[in-house]
Formats: sequence, C-alpha cells, structure tokens
Amino acid sequence: MKVALTSPRSGLTRTEMRTIPHEVQDLAAELQRVIDGEVRFDGYTRMLYSTDASLYQIQPVGVVIPKHADDAQAALELARRHQVPVLPRGGGSSLAGQTVGAALVLDFSKYMDQLITVDVESRTATAQPGITVARLNGLLARHGLMLGPDPASADRATIGGSVANNATGSHSILYGMMADNVLEMSVLLADGSRAHFGPLDPGDLPAKARTGGLEGRIYDTIPLILQGVMEELVERWPKHWRRASGYNLDRLAASLLPPDQRARLSFDSRFRPEVCNPTRIDRFNLAQLVTGSEGTLAIMTDVTLQLVPRPRRTALAVVHFQHLLDACAAIPDILETEPSASELLDKQLMDLARAQPEWAKKLHFVEGDPPAVLLTEYYGEDERELVQKLERLEGLLYARGWRSTVVRILDPARIADVWSVRKAGLNLLMSRRGPYKPVPGIEDVSVPPERLADYLGEILAFCRQQEDIPDVAVYAHASAGCLHVRPLINPKSAQGVEMLARVGRRAAELAVQYHGAMSGEHGDGLARSAYNPTIFGPTLYAALQEVKRTFDPDNLLNPGKIVDAPPPTEHLRFGPEYRTISLDTVFDWGADGGYAPAIEMCNGAGVCRKLGAGTMCPSYMATKDERDTTRGRANALRNALAGRIPHEELFTPEMKGVMDLCLGCKACKSECPSAVDMARIKAEYLVHYHRHNGLPLFNRLMGWLPTLNALLYRLAPGLVPAVNWSLRTPPAKAALARIGIHPQRDLPAYAPQTFERWFHQRARSDGSGQRPNGPVILFHDTWVNYNEPHIGQAMVRVLEAAGYQVYLAAGRKCCGRPLITGGQADKARPWVDHNVALLAPYAQQGIPIIGVEPSCILTLRDEYLALASDSQRAQVLAQGAFTFEEFVVREVEAGRFKPMWRSGGARVLLHGHCHQKALVGNEASVAALQAAGYQVEVIPSGCCGMAGDFGYETEHYEISRRIGEDRLLPAVRQADPEALIVASGTSCRHQIEHFAGRQPVHLAEALAAALAD
Repeated sequence: MKVALTSPRSGLTRTEMRTIPHEVQDLAAELQRVIDGEVRFDGYTRMLYSTDASLYQIQPVGVVIPKHADDAQAALELARRHQVPVLPRGGGSSLAGQTVGAALVLDFSKYMDQLITVDVESRTATAQPGITVARLNGLLARHGLMLGPDPASADRATIGGSVANNATGSHSILYGMMADNVLEMSVLLADGSRAHFGPLDPGDLPAKARTGGLEGRIYDTIPLILQGVMEELVERWPKHWRRASGYNLDRLAASLLPPDQRARLSFDSRFRPEVCNPTRIDRFNLAQLVTGSEGTLAIMTDVTLQLVPRPRRTALAVVHFQHLLDACAAIPDILETEPSASELLDKQLMDLARAQPEWAKKLHFVEGDPPAVLLTEYYGEDERELVQKLERLEGLLYARGWRSTVVRILDPARIADVWSVRKAGLNLLMSRRGPYKPVPGIEDVSVPPERLADYLGEILAFCRQQEDIPDVAVYAHASAGCLHVRPLINPKSAQGVEMLARVGRRAAELAVQYHGAMSGEHGDGLARSAYNPTIFGPTLYAALQEVKRTFDPDNLLNPGKIVDAPPPTEHLRFGPEYRTISLDTVFDWGADGGYAPAIEMCNGAGVCRKLGAGTMCPSYMATKDERDTTRGRANALRNALAGRIPHEELFTPEMKGVMDLCLGCKACKSECPSAVDMARIKAEYLVHYHRHNGLPLFNRLMGWLPTLNALLYRLAPGLVPAVNWSLRTPPAKAALARIGIHPQRDLPAYAPQTFERWFHQRARSDGSGQRPNGPVILFHDTWVNYNEPHIGQAMVRVLEAAGYQVYLAAGRKCCGRPLITGGQADKARPWVDHNVALLAPYAQQGIPIIGVEPSCILTLRDEYLALASDSQRAQVLAQGAFTFEEFVVREVEAGRFKPMWRSGGARVLLHGHCHQKALVGNEASVAALQAAGYQVEVIPSGCCGMAGDFGYETEHYEISRRIGEDRLLPAVRQADPEALIVASGTSCRHQIEHFAGRQPVHLAEALAAALAD
C-alpha cells in the first residue's frame, strides 16, 4: 500500500512528533532489525531532513543512515516492498530541492565517507558517496592529484551528491563537469539488485542485455530509446556543453554513432589534453547516464573518478568593468588567452562582502567601487610564466578596446582570499536582511559564452520591468556561460510566488532561444524540472520519461525530479500562508526584522557541515549528526515558530535537545556567510525555555558564581585554602556531580588574593607619576579577579612598561556572559546597563577599555548592543572596547607601544579563542606576539570544546573531549616541548591542560615574559 504522507504545511500532534507515524511503523520496525547503521523515524529527524539549501520543504517518511552498502540495499528492498519512495542524500546542500521529498531518506554522509583506493599511475580514485569533495582532495593532495570539478560547496558537498547533480565549478573550462570525470560506479537498482556500470564497447551491449533482470532490461532498452530519437538529439539537444538539465542522453548517443558523426554530439574539443583527459565518448557507459540523474535512476554505493594533477602555481587578474554587460561581452576575448577560470562578481555581492568584517578584509582585490569584476585565473609552472600570461591578457584587452583596471595577484594567500569570497558568493547574497531575497530558480541558466551578454541583457531587462523585483544579483562562471542570475523576490507573498513562476518561464524561453539549458550545474530538482518539456521539446522529453520508466518502473527513486515534476511553486518552505508566532524577546532583534526572521536567515546551504576546517560547527564536527548543525537548530526553531510542528513543542525537552550541543562559539556569526548568530538565538531561546520549565540548579550556580566569589573574599578570605582543598575531595565531587559537574573536572582554584586587592595595594605603594602614553581602563573579568590574578598582573606590567597609566574599571559588574549563555539574559540586563553607564563615559573621552578574557570584552561589543537599554551609549562603549592584543597592535602601528623586549623570542603555538576568531580574528594575536619577537605558528584548530561551563557538565564531558580532539589537542601533544602554548581564553587553557597535559599561558603572560629586565 502507498503511504499517506502528511502535507508539509499541516501541523503534527505532539504524539506524532514523538512516535513513528502509524502507516510506516512496520517498515521502521523491519529496518531496525536489519540495519547496522541508524534508523530514525521520529518527528524531529523527519523535520530536520525536510529541507535542503533550496526554497522547498517536504516531510520525509523516515531516515536511514547506512553504515555500508548492505544497509543501503536492505533499506531499498524493504522500502520497495512497502511501496515507499527512496531518496539518497549527501550534505543536503542542493539548491534546487533534489534532496527533499516524501520518501525514505538514505543519508550517506555520516558513515559511507571513505576513500577506497587511489591509483596514482592511472590517476583514478574510488570513493564512497558520502565523502566530501574537499576531504577527498585533501587525501589526494599527498599524491599531487585532485578532482577537477570544484563546486563552491566542496567543503560540505559529498561526492555522491556532486555526481548525482553533475556538478562542476569555477574551472569547468579546463575540467568539464562531473560526467567528464566519472569512469565507473557501483549502484543499487530500483529492484534492490546490484550493478556495476562502466565503459563498454557498443558491440558488447547485446550480451549485456541477455543477462536478464532489471540490469539486462536497461541494457536492452536504453540503446533503443536513443536510436529512436537520434536525429532529434542531433538537431534539438542543447548545443552548450555546460548542462546539468535532463539526463545525459547525448553522452551515450555519441557512442552509438559512427566515428565520423560523433562530433555532432561531442564537446571534447574544448579540453586541453595537457590538463585534462576526459572520459571517452566512443564507449557506452551507463555511469554517464546516472551522473546528473539526481538519484532518480539508481543509488550509488561507490564511484571511480578520473583525477588531474594539482596546479603548481596560479595567478589572478582581477579585471574591473564599468558596466556589468561589458564584463560578459569581454569573455570571448578573455577565453582566447586560455585561462583556467574567469568568474564574475557584481557590485551587489561585493557590497555585501564589505558589510561583514570577516569578508571585508578579504576584498583587497577590488579597487574603487566597480559595477563588476572578472576574476581571471591562469596556471603556470613558475612566476615568470604566470606574469607572461597576465601581460598577454592585458595586451589583448587593450588591443580589443577594453579600458579597465587590472589588479594582478600572485601571492597564494591573497589568491586564497579571492577564491574564498567567490565561493561564499551565494551565501553572501543570502545574507541580505528583509523580506526580499535573491532566490534560486533561474540562477543556473547556461548559454554559450558568446551569447552570454545577450542573454543577460534580456533577462535583466525582463526582471527590471516587473514591479515586484527591486533588484537582481549576478555572479559566477562567466567563462563557461553559466551566470547565477538571482532576482530579489519576496517568497512569503502571493505576488512573489507568482513572480517566481513568471521569471522561470521567461528564463526557459531564453535558454532555448540561445541554445542553452535551464541548469548549468545546480541541477533540476523541484526548481527547474517542470521546465524540461520547454528545454528539450516533446520528443526528447518523452525519451527522458522513458529512460526513467526503464530504470525505475514503479517510480520509487526520488520521484518528481527531472521528469513528471510538480510546478516549481509547490512545496515551498515559505509562501503567502507562512506565519510565525511572536515572542516577547529579551534581545533587540530589530536589525534582523525580528526573532523569526533572524532564524530564517539560515538558507540551508549547510556551511555548518564542513569538516576539519574553521570552527563552525564544532558539535557537528564531533558527531556528524544533522541535528547538531546550525542548520538543524534553525530548522527546528523555524518549524516550531511557524506551526509546522505544534507551537507547544517549542519549549519541550526534545526541542531543547536539538539546541543542546550549540556551544555558543559564535563561529556561525562569521563563518556562515548569511551571518546566522545561533549563539544569540540560543541564548534568547533558553530564556523562554526556562520560563516554561524552570531553571536548573547548575544554571543558577553558574549565574551566581560572580556573586558567590565576591562573598567568599568579602566575608571569609581566610577560608580560601580550605575551599580549594574541599572542592577536590570525593564528597565535594559527588555533590557537584549531583548538580551536573563531571567528577573528572576540577573547578578553577581560588587565588590567595584577588587581582583587585593586589592592584589597589600596589597603587597605594606606587609613587610614580603619570606615564607618557596616557590612561587605559582595564576591564578585569571574574576569572582574572578571583582565579587567575597573575594574568592581570602580567597585563599591568606590559602596559606600564609601554608607558600607559592603568586604571581598573572600579565598580564594574560581571560582563554577564555566564547569565547570557546559561539562559538568563533577562537577568543580565541590569549588569549590562550598569557597565554601560560606568564605562561609556571613558570611551566617549577616548580612553581605551581593555579586556583580559576575550569572551568578556567582546560581550561588550556584541551582546551589549542588543541588550542594553541605552543602545547609543552601548555603541559608544563597543567602539572604545578592545581585546588586549587588539590594543597592543593598534598602539604598535601608531608608534606608541615601545617597551624594551628581549632578543631572540621563543617559538609560540597560538590557539585562538572562538569568540575572538569569530568577531575580530587571530591576526592581532599573531601581530602582538611577533612584535615581542616571538616566532608564531597558529594552530589550525576549531573550538577547544570547553566553551565556558559547557565542558564541565557531565552530559557534555565526552563531546567536549571529542571536539578538542578534532585538531587542537593532537596538535598540542605533538608540539615541541620547548614551544610556548598561548591561549587567551580561560576555558581553552583549562581544556588543554585537562586533556593534553600542557600548561598554556595567556598572551599577556607571553608578552610579560618577553620584556627586558
């Protein structure tokens, strides 16, 4: 029987959210018995897998996370028996809705993610579908090889998804599309049988057809389909090679033509043989047909890929243009110089990059405010060859009448900055606040490069004639004729939904007019499949349908994609009926348009799923579980606020469980190009959760800590040694365990004397006069005051040695960070207002306010802006507050910071605090240490895993360790014993000491140690 699936817009009862749907209970039970991996049919998991990076949302039946091919085969066989569709999925970064559907989802990204073999001599590799493109390339780098296609989402896009999408990237003019690089694959067919597809001589097809079963029927039928439409293929098939629409009939048909006619369907002449050896078109290879089929024909369990040598050197010419269409018109000229890529950025994208500090500092390659630039890249053996190629480009442009600024870039680090901005382009565009979004739909039309300017001119003119499209964004692969054109549309309005369809129809008409395709790399999915009858015409579209029926007679493999698709305006994530409830929020969410819009800024691109790089998202890096991504948390909250799961679910333990492993690291605020600040979103959520469910004792204790510390030193300072001893005794450990502190964790010991007391006693005995560089205010946090006064003392020593008069922020209160992260942001507001009133006048006078603990001083620059009652004074304070290293570097650059340093600084390994990396970067820390003569190496670490009180909690202890073990702790253990480990974060130092056995120091201690006596 067919499963009656719930509409994505209807609500689910609490019981339905917590139990397996009745109609698939038998399927779930059978899967549970035979699957070695994970079987998840609960409501929260189904909701988390109901979206991808597209506009669409459909609730799946359930999710299976297979550990091996046998799991995938068993899941497919059982689903077929129950007549339940099956949908293979990787990273869920699809932009067209390929990976959402009313089906049993097979998520290959958690376990089936291994590189199986590498043959260096033949330049091939076989991998499982769940490995990401970036991780595969990282493993291949040791052999000097890589996969040619480089999708912008490579850090989270899996090989399986990239093959299923026929993905490519910026270098497609060299390496083609995935279909040009796929050699063989092992697959599961729709009946559950296994097959292996690879290159065959056309003469061997009759023998393959006689093998019987579904595989035999496929080999018997597909050649007949192709022969029946051969003339139509030659005449009507899109003439541009950059195509991800439909099935790859042209690639198989070419092998069936006589050799002298194959060129009629071949585009191999575009490849330069010294760079790429594309797959042969004289062989009949069903792997070529499965590539780009979006999981509708078969399910891959491994794939063999052609590899290419890694380039030795690259250079960039950033060509500036005064008109967007001029940049497109120049592409045919630029292609004459044989670049490896030429990518377009428009003004809108560059402006959005300038608005985010993390990206603005990487925009050094743009001079002035041009409407468009082309990032044109060349490969070469050495700098001399690269310079010659850049000179040839400039000479040709000048000879052809182009007069523009050309910025040459040969430094690898600066080139990496350029490509990081380009690859973040989509999500930077999606960072626009407000109801109008640069939505996908027509963004993937691909036409021959010589027609690119004509196509772009017509589609821009059409969009600008529409009253409900305020602007259009344009970027991407100009050299391949594939521009991502994104009109700004309000997807929550009826007019916006109608506009989505209207623009799509016009784009499809223009694609046919200019001999292109509706998709050049992102695929058809739900966004574009409905236009395939227009793109291919009735005869060829009927052939596509027949191919689908041949492979999948019961229409159970990812139905509704490529053929027989619903209109692109169905199953929308948003729409005119979309509504959210309002909360009486603690933070000011005005800049985002409200709490719900702040959550909705997550567009599903899944940058939070990257592994082994950056910091976001530390819990996902440890668990590889979708619910532990920033995307998963945003999805859960958005669906509850919108009533797609019952509103009463918003404050249940299940919902809190989705939020639980957010460490508040703030990496998403900078590493997510849409700047989704999940740390603040969670802090807001926890306030309301605790109002509904009560505040746990652990949270109360963490919030009381600054007050309890003050009481201890005020009422019984003589008991400090006894308190320190008692906290480490078994009875105390047992008591602390009952409130949630892991027994293997030691709470920070109290110092014999507070930092404040030391400072004031010293001030009374110090008869020196004013120092030449003037006053600074030291914002001493709770930890430095009560637990680590030696760090404050080191900071005072350094500042005074450099000629500054140090004053404490007398009367200051705790910054409020423990309250904010612990779900008590409402209780932190009085402290916030007190500190703003106290410190803003100093900032107003230009007196710097310097922090010791990065998270504390950065709270003044971040959360205070959304919590303070007086937002204007909070802004003044934020502008005058600095981390210690920021202040040092600012003053060094101004020529004022000149203490006497020892010569011959030691080697330093630096671990940056998460908030510091997210909000200001590591650069100041490196520069400050270098100013003192140290040789600095930055540990390429993510989050340490401690995150304030997170790592102390019993339920988080193991995940805290796993997060640290990702990169940080192994790097510390392997470090030279003589090297100094520097970590300015209190939590970071405790985590490193606890798990790696090394004692790090604060940056201020390192600088103090470098002072000349």
